[in-house]
Amino acid sequence: MEMFRKKSIQTLIQEAEQKDVTLKKELGAFDLSMLGIGAIIGTGIFVLTGVAAAEHAGPALILSFVLSGLACVFAALCYAEFASAAPVSGSAYTYSYATFGEIIAWMLGWDLILEYGLASSAVASGWSGYFQGLLAGFGIHFPKALSSAYDPANGTFIDVPAILIVFVITLLLTQGVKKSARFNTIMVIIKLAVVLLFIGVGVWYVKPSNWTPFMPFGFSGVTAGAATVFFAYIGFDAVSTAAEEVKNPQRNMPIGIIASLLVCTILYIVVSGILTGIVPYQELGVKNPVAFALNYIHQDWVAGFISLGAIAGITTVLLVMLYGQTRLFYAISRDGLLPKVFSKVDKKSQTPMVNTWITCLLVSIFSGFIPLSKLAELTNIGTLFAFMTVSVGILVLRKNKQAPTTGFRVPFVPYIPILAFLFCGFLAVQLPAVTWISFVVWLFIGLVVYFGYGRKHSTLNQSPVKIKKIS
Repeated sequence: MEMFRKKSIQTLIQEAEQKDVTLKKELGAFDLSMLGIGAIIGTGIFVLTGVAAAEHAGPALILSFVLSGLACVFAALCYAEFASAAPVSGSAYTYSYATFGEIIAWMLGWDLILEYGLASSAVASGWSGYFQGLLAGFGIHFPKALSSAYDPANGTFIDVPAILIVFVITLLLTQGVKKSARFNTIMVIIKLAVVLLFIGVGVWYVKPSNWTPFMPFGFSGVTAGAATVFFAYIGFDAVSTAAEEVKNPQRNMPIGIIASLLVCTILYIVVSGILTGIVPYQELGVKNPVAFALNYIHQDWVAGFISLGAIAGITTVLLVMLYGQTRLFYAISRDGLLPKVFSKVDKKSQTPMVNTWITCLLVSIFSGFIPLSKLAELTNIGTLFAFMTVSVGILVLRKNKQAPTTGFRVPFVPYIPILAFLFCGFLAVQLPAVTWISFVVWLFIGLVVYFGYGRKHSTLNQSPVKIKKIS
């Protein structure tokens, strides 16, 4: 069937190299690890830990992070093999083109557009809140009408700081990937220093009595907590969108994906243990749990640094999410499923310039005008769907013997891909029904776009020779 036509991994790599102006290969393993940490440590550790502890898991929040971490580690190994085998922009979308065919690849790409777009918008809104809080400490206040998304009942109409930070990050992204990666590394070092400062100060104030009862809401609370804090892990897949700009991707991509995830998982477990050891879990249902814990033990000077670290942390998440969105648009457009303007590369900066500014405009509209508090779960379901598809993709890749024998390979196949699928599926089932309904509606819109535009304009229509027969 035409809808299920595939591109071989070799074809994907050749097409990436055929363009007159290609993306510049400038990133190494360290840059990728920093991109991953930049995308993972942010809103999750500075915001969601408190809510998950107070409402779902209590001190067993540590187990919630372990459960989410396991789901991500298994999925990360699958991503690492694909990134090593097919070092091409587009992440899970591109991998699906090689394993499942065009229609599934498109649906996954459409799903990732939702994930990156909403995550970018939500993170920009979160950044705005922290930034305004920091300015308020100096007696500077934005006019209320310009301080938050459209909500006439509260007197707010547009979130100007959110739009400004999206514009600034976009300006940085258009300067080239190396400058963006350098800025990201500086910000990551700042936020890691702040997290380590919290650990170094907080560990002396831990009261083991706060850890009892350890599982006040039972194991169902732990699983609900895991589904909530899963948002804290999304982002390592953004590392795989950088594949085309990486030196020696077969070696560096797996290192970047796995190293960033391991560092973040360890930090999350330690921070959640200290957090629930300092403050009784019932009191952690606040927007800034880490700073709150330090105020609780009268270490106000450190709490100030935490706010600075949170701003640095959220800035890097926004940077990597916007970067991931632009490279996703680039990959889908290059295959003809979106207009060609998205894959036009600027000769000087070797970045998809027009695409980056279109992404800026879309994310600005969402973050500036639309309250996104109810849409975080949509980001989670989009990510889980992508992880599950990539996990099954590894099984298909091995069955069809498409994978190169060199580079990184997932150990213990088929067990690890199956575990990744089951863990992610279990977390997806924990999400509310309204999230599933919204997700299905979004996928239906994607089908309309594919049959209205993508199927007709696909590059496979112009290159019948390259169509890989389904085995």
